Amino acid sequence: MKSFIMTILCILMSIGTSAQKNNFQLSTHILDVSKGVPAPGVKIKLEKYNQQSETWTFVDEKKTDTNGRISDFLPSENGNSGIFKLIYYTKDYFNKNNTETFYPFIEVVFEIRDKNHYHVPITLSPYGYSTYRGS
Repeated sequence: MKSFIMTILCILMSIGTSAQKNNFQLSTHILDVSKGVPAPGVKIKLEKYNQQSETWTFVDEKKTDTNGRISDFLPSENGNSGIFKLIYYTKDYFNKNNTETFYPFIEVVFEIRDKNHYHVPITLSPYGYSTYRGS
């Protein structure tokens, strides 16, 4: 019963929240599917690929909020086209939960080609992950 109530509370808390802010072009979130809950406090670094020098450049770094989200990467007024990489530093998250993991960090590379919003979430467990382009 307690688990059911917690699930309902999580759903109610998420109603009306948005994965994105209109003035930012990129958002992400992490869902720990091994527990069925968001992953708060995970450091995520954003880098941009320079095709001429074939190097990555630091853009920003943030931590997920209590809902496992970061909604304010890449201000919309900037020219944000190009190849980007989100690096999810998952080892500390699993260490805090006394859980062994196979993935100390996860890199997700994607390309922004227009001015649309891009939501790049991951579902996470100690021995697997998945990503997709969300909305």
